[in-house]
This record gives sequence, structure tokens and C-alpha cells, in this order.
Amino acid sequence: MLPDQIRRALTLHGLTPATWIPDASGGREVEATIRVARVVEGPALGWHPVGLATSWTEPLAFLDGVQRSEIVPYAGAAPIVVARIAAAVRERRDRTLSTVLETSRTLVIARPSALARAGEALAGLDTLALPEDHPPHPVRDLVDARRALDRARGALEIGLGERYRETGDGWLIVDGSLAESPRWAADPRMIGIAKSHATLPFEGDDLERYLRLPHGQRSSLFEPQTRSLAPVRSWALRLWPWEGRDLLYGLVRIEVAPVNGSPDAADRLSRFLLAERAPVSAPDLCWDRLLYGISAVEQYLRARLV
Repeated sequence: MLPDQIRRALTLHGLTPATWIPDASGGREVEATIRVARVVEGPALGWHPVGLATSWTEPLAFLDGVQRSEIVPYAGAAPIVVARIAAAVRERRDRTLSTVLETSRTLVIARPSALARAGEALAGLDTLALPEDHPPHPVRDLVDARRALDRARGALEIGLGERYRETGDGWLIVDGSLAESPRWAADPRMIGIAKSHATLPFEGDDLERYLRLPHGQRSSLFEPQTRSLAPVRSWALRLWPWEGRDLLYGLVRIEVAPVNGSPDAADRLSRFLLAERAPVSAPDLCWDRLLYGISAVEQYLRARLV
């Protein structure tokens, strides 16, 4: 039986058809899991129309980072990874988008014993040492390296966001979660846009309702259960119609400081975010969950890393 035939057969049984799985659905090196959140708007999880998209007239900045890595040699069975990480803030004033801050690092990531074997070849380079509490394993070491790289990139982005806040007075939209930084989580003019759905906030009927959120609507406000450092308020927002594509298509999770966690604020910010959606022609596999400004930062940084 062909895939289209299977899809049709399953649809007749009440299941939801899908045509693809977005590459970004699993996020970075994050294990897929469910951490049940607490709904703080109404007695149960619901859907809320937010109204028509509204243009953002205030100064608005976007923060994102990129990373690129490759295995250069092996030290025995242990890989040595060379990586470049970069982050930038691009700010829009009077309809003009410009880069106001950027930074980058080149890192060498490996076990201490592998780094030692490289000797003087790594002189002057920043290194990240991996745990050496188990024997070398090329696959496991590479997973450890990717996790270390994710942490380093996250720290780079947090530092850049705090530098922007020293002088920048506009709203700052971050690609990812605010909850990794206590300052971010408390900032009344920051918004986190989480495209990854590796960690889902509901289970059972609530999860099905969450994933079937209609286009142009948001979920009820909730408090995520998280291992992060600071509390935030959150809601899901559907940027594009998902029917006939995938349950995650066009679905993002919004995070704000608790001070912005009211229904009125969620509706207002959602209308602004709908107006910031990336165009259909955005050159990214997960364009359906991108904002135009975030896409512009990513394109800028990728060009700089070439």
C-alpha cells in the first residue's frame, strides 16, 4: 500500500493526516518528554481568538544564534570537534532593520585526554573539556560535544541579550526560552518564541486540544513545569493553518515575564506576533514557525560564518 493510500485509510478512521515532519520539531539535544503545566486562565485549557494581526510600531529587536561544527580528527576513538558559535541582535526602527550587536566564538571540544594529545596544535584556541568518566565512544562523545556546544551557544546569547538591555529600550524577541535567565524571565519587554516541541506541556485530552489549536488563536495561559532558573507565563499560538499538514505546523510557544501574563496582554502580543510571521518564501525548513526578524538574524549570521 502506498503512503497516500495509508493516509487516506487512517483519515477514514478519524486520525489526523500528515504529509511531513518538520526537522525542527525535536529541537536541539533535548529528550522528547511531557511536563504537565498548570493552566492559569479559566478552569481548563481552551482556545482564544486573538483578533487581526497588528503592526508593531515601537522599536523592536530580535536575538538569535547559530552554530556550526565538524569533527576534525580523532584521538584514538575520541573525536575532536571544532565549532563556531555566533549570536546577533538586529533592531528595527522606522522600518529599517540593522545589526546593533554581534559576537562569535570558535571552540575546540573533546575529552581532556584528546585535547592533551593535540598539544600545541590548539594553542590560542578556546577549548571545552568533555566528561571523561567513561571510556571513549565516538557516538557518545559526539552527543556530549553537541550538548556542550548548545550550552556554550546559550551562554553567548544570554550575554548578548544582557548587553543589549544595557542601552536598548525596545522590545526584544528571543528565539527560544526566557526561563534560562532570571533577568530575561523578569524583563517586561522581552518575549521568547519556542519553535521546538520536544517538551510538551500537557497530556491526554489536553495535549490533543493543545496540538489542534486553530490558526490565529492562542491557548489558555499556563505556567510551564520546567527545570529552568526562573518562572514565566506561556501560551501556544498558531501562526499558520495546520490542517492537512502536521499538528506542529505553524505552532509556537510564547513565553513572557509574569507581569505580562494576563489574557489582555497575551491577546495584544499575539496580534503583534502574527504580523511578524516570516514570509512563505523564507529559506528555512521550519519557516512556518519563524518570525521575519528572527529569520533575518539567522540569515545574517549564516552568511558571516561562511
